Amino acid sequence: MTRARRELVHLETTSYYHCISRCVRRAFLCGRDVHSGRDFEHRRGWVLERVRELQSIFAVEVCAYAVMSNHYHLVLRVDSERAGEWSDDEVAARWARLFSRPVLVDRVLRGERVSDAERDAARRVIAEWRTRLVDLSWFMRSLNEHLARRANQEDGCKGRFWEGRFKCQALLDEAAVLTCMSYVDLNPIRAGMAHTPEDSNFTSVRQRILELSVGDGSARESLQACPDLVSLDACESGGHANDFVFSTPDYLELVDWCGRAIREDKRGAIPAGMPSILARLNIDAQRFLSHVRCGRRDHQVVAMGRQPRMREAAARLGRNYFKGQAQFARLYLSAD
Repeated sequence: MTRARRELVHLETTSYYHCISRCVRRAFLCGRDVHSGRDFEHRRGWVLERVRELQSIFAVEVCAYAVMSNHYHLVLRVDSERAGEWSDDEVAARWARLFSRPVLVDRVLRGERVSDAERDAARRVIAEWRTRLVDLSWFMRSLNEHLARRANQEDGCKGRFWEGRFKCQALLDEAAVLTCMSYVDLNPIRAGMAHTPEDSNFTSVRQRILELSVGDGSARESLQACPDLVSLDACESGGHANDFVFSTPDYLELVDWCGRAIREDKRGAIPAGMPSILARLNIDAQRFLSHVRCGRRDHQVVAMGRQPRMREAAARLGRNYFKGQAQFARLYLSAD
């Protein structure tokens, strides 16, 4: 049964979520349509351009992304603490960049003389805006509606562009975040669109590689040629509630290892030099590889993490269990 997104997103449980949106009838969002011969490659830039704009408005950070031919993936972190530090003026200014503001709110913010009841009403409206600026549903709505309208205008048509509401998975601990980020970054390789992470255009792993190699002339030119790259949340979280325990080089090493392991000529071949991050997070390497290779089968799973965290999250949401608990218990070994 389909559940409301407010039943899947619980910021007290985790601030990390994997969001997926797919075009209706799996039509082309980006790339070349071999049937019609039309090229929609330029639309990939639309996605990153809009995400970058929304990042400057919402208290949402991007950990990983991949823009594919007919869908996209985002691994997001909601920073509710940052939103709580915004003044009412800043909240109203951010909201006004997307939506119109009531005249009453403008009068209160300008310091005009109003009654106590009007001032209280304006403050309630601003408080509601503050809540929406940390709401994944409002973030995804602002992203998908914009893309749908722009694509329909270009195609000269009306109607639905997305097959339905975005899918959402809660990532309950750093092991789940790591697994999901790897899965997202390796999407072009699994789809046969690229051979290496550094060749995987419109992915966060390629952006991280370019940013680390900014001293190289070609890397600097590539970054300058992509002005709409999003602002990526650092792997070293620097005080986040769910602190990561891996560095950016560690993560890139893991993605490279996993990408090489799932190539057709090396399917299932695990290199002797196991990335240290797997041992530190106590993750079963073979099951990790299997999950990243076939992760799309788990889109019906609404949460990922170690079994104690999944039980805790299910209890908070009034559920007996989450689908996939046994599967993730085998993937994420006991922390003891």
